[in-house]
Amino acid sequence: MDNRAEGEILSEVLTDAYGRQIRDLRISVTDRCQFRCFYCLPDGEPPLARKDTILSFEEIERISSVFVSLGIEKVRLTGGEPMLRRDIEKLVTAIARLKPKGLRDIALTTNGFSIPEKAALLKDSGLDRITISLDSLDPDNFKDITGVDKLDDVLKAIEAAQTAGLDPVKINAVVVRGRNDHELPAFARFARETGVSMRFIEFMPLDSGHGWNREQVVSGREIRTAIEEQYPLELKRDSRGTETAWRYGFKDGAPGEIGIIAPVTEMFCGQCSRIRLTADGQIRTCLFSTVEHDLREVVRSGADDEGVAEYIRAVTLQKEASHHINETDFVQPERTMSFIGG
Repeated sequence: MDNRAEGEILSEVLTDAYGRQIRDLRISVTDRCQFRCFYCLPDGEPPLARKDTILSFEEIERISSVFVSLGIEKVRLTGGEPMLRRDIEKLVTAIARLKPKGLRDIALTTNGFSIPEKAALLKDSGLDRITISLDSLDPDNFKDITGVDKLDDVLKAIEAAQTAGLDPVKINAVVVRGRNDHELPAFARFARETGVSMRFIEFMPLDSGHGWNREQVVSGREIRTAIEEQYPLELKRDSRGTETAWRYGFKDGAPGEIGIIAPVTEMFCGQCSRIRLTADGQIRTCLFSTVEHDLREVVRSGADDEGVAEYIRAVTLQKEASHHINETDFVQPERTMSFIGG
């Protein structure tokens, strides 16, 4: 007999070997990107996945449905640059159909490409939130960091996202010593003036050029100190929970928010609730995994949904206890952030 209350969703809880509940699925829909950020693709794109290996929208929809049946509550579409995937709004619509089954939130991470033209359409298709990358507010420095002269386009994308009601609009800035750390107060001022959630991320070893070094890491503590020299902050919550960012408001009550993500100096692996799917259908249990698990082959081999679910459960049990950035034997993943999905 089914004892569920009307409208109640009964989902399995996807749990790893360390008791962490996996609630957040990040899906890379393409490994292509037209930006050349030095911390990701300074040497251009490595060999891309072949077209026949990239998951179709139908496959992504089916995989997402299985993940939701296993307790996934949040789906984030990433890349590469996800807006390069033709008709991305159709995928948003398909995934949004899973909300009655337990999905609570659909988000998208982008460099801003096509957002001014498609923000309203994405919202109408079921997108809840958007995160836009913005690593400098200075046109020359933006071009130096990203390899493209597109600052004005990104600022227009932020405005369009706000107008479309994709709230809260989050802005990601990777902070690198000697490149943009001098702009921290200006970024905080931008958050106050626009009301966005400005999130600062420590520089991580995920670049195709393997040029990362620890001396370039500006710690989360340093980031907060630099901002508070001009704009005192107050912590919004005593606990970060499963979120990646410590969230701060401005003590004077100004609009906007500051988020600090410090995976290098304040690793949060013990509360990690995330699992990733690459554009070519590989499950990554950690951003820094050196092993991938071929879900595409399982799906294309004719497995039914329970077979797909069983594979996902088994892979989840192999999720690492933590990353190893701060250990002497750390090995940087072969694939960059553009392939893994942020």
